[in-house]
Amino acid sequence: MSNRLFRLDAGFQQYDWGKIGSSSAVAQFASHSDPSVAIEEDKPYAELWMGTHHKVPSLNHDTKQNLRDLIAAEPAKMLGQGNVEKFGSANELPFLFKVLSIEKVLSIQAHPDKELAKKLHMNDPSNYPDDNHKPEMAIAVTDFEGFCGFKPLEEIADELKRIPELRNIVGEEVSNQFVENYRASAVAGSAEDAENRKLLQSVFSKVMHATQEEITANSRSLIKRASDSPSDFNKKELPDLLIRLNKQFPDDVGLFCGGLLLNHCSLKAGEAIFLRAKDPHAYISGDIIECMAASDNVVRAGFTPKFKDVTNLVDMLTYAYDSVEDQKMKLEEFPRSSGDGKTVLYNPPIEEFAVLETTFKSGPGVRRFEGLQGPSILITTKGNGFIKSGETKLKSESGYVFFIAPETEVQVIAEDTDFTTYRAFVEPN
Repeated sequence: MSNRLFRLDAGFQQYDWGKIGSSSAVAQFASHSDPSVAIEEDKPYAELWMGTHHKVPSLNHDTKQNLRDLIAAEPAKMLGQGNVEKFGSANELPFLFKVLSIEKVLSIQAHPDKELAKKLHMNDPSNYPDDNHKPEMAIAVTDFEGFCGFKPLEEIADELKRIPELRNIVGEEVSNQFVENYRASAVAGSAEDAENRKLLQSVFSKVMHATQEEITANSRSLIKRASDSPSDFNKKELPDLLIRLNKQFPDDVGLFCGGLLLNHCSLKAGEAIFLRAKDPHAYISGDIIECMAASDNVVRAGFTPKFKDVTNLVDMLTYAYDSVEDQKMKLEEFPRSSGDGKTVLYNPPIEEFAVLETTFKSGPGVRRFEGLQGPSILITTKGNGFIKSGETKLKSESGYVFFIAPETEVQVIAEDTDFTTYRAFVEPN
């Protein structure tokens, strides 16, 4: 058996926001790849974890050895010496690769950058279990919707004028200051932009510090407005979205800090967004491939019964206000692959990971990849084919996951036009 290319068993998580039973891509992948996993049709299947995270580490499919232990035995060979030196770990991948199946909205949240993560971890290790940042990228596998970053300021100003419930919570003084003083034309990095961000912070802070009584009274009035007078809202999908979210989390601050202040973003399969550290976001529905730095640090704001760290959250956000289009990832060519099919690169502006998508829409065939300078994990999401390196040729179907060691040339062989793979990897430069 090759130790440069081998199949993995990936574990799953059953959080209550996951899709139920076999409607969940996570459940489908887990049970197809490991027939001993019997899907329970009344239970949620939320996340498939592929990697070395200590909570749910992946195992070698044949030997059942823990991937962490396999890496620890030969770090230079399994991670590449450059990555060992750069990321300072001899048993862990710097990224965590996931599939998410989302039925109910996840908590509105943001992740600290490295500097803040170190501080939070030192002061409050039970709520902040490590000292790493957690930038993440989401690639839609099915139609997906989420919240990503703050809306453009003119939209928020328009809502403060149109929607009395938002104004009640923000207060007249802060509402007026925002509406009168924000500058839509501010250049990023200018003094006007810094002032815009301060104004936005003051609005967000008022919402996050509102009492539950204020939130309850105004959310009920807001939902009545959404039902009775949908034309009061500036986006036609907004009333329906608020009503749906309120069914999942009645009378929640998330209706205001998420529904009214954050961009509502819809992605078609293959589209992706990158969520920087300190940007607020939440996933609402759909199936996605997600890749993130290996961290579990979350600062939560709404749609959650868990710990909300309002003070840190209000202080830490960047208060960037780009449009959804500006946050979508630009797809890049990947010149180190050739042959049939098509490979695109999702390349976020961070060091820990990038992701390749390979498809064969025009027919079966073989796509060849040069060896990469670091480890990678590949999952097949659709169709049938093989992953081959040297003499090792392994069957691949939906939900099958593989580890590929550094400097390993591989061929992705499609037997049909559905065959689709995603491959997360890291290189030291």
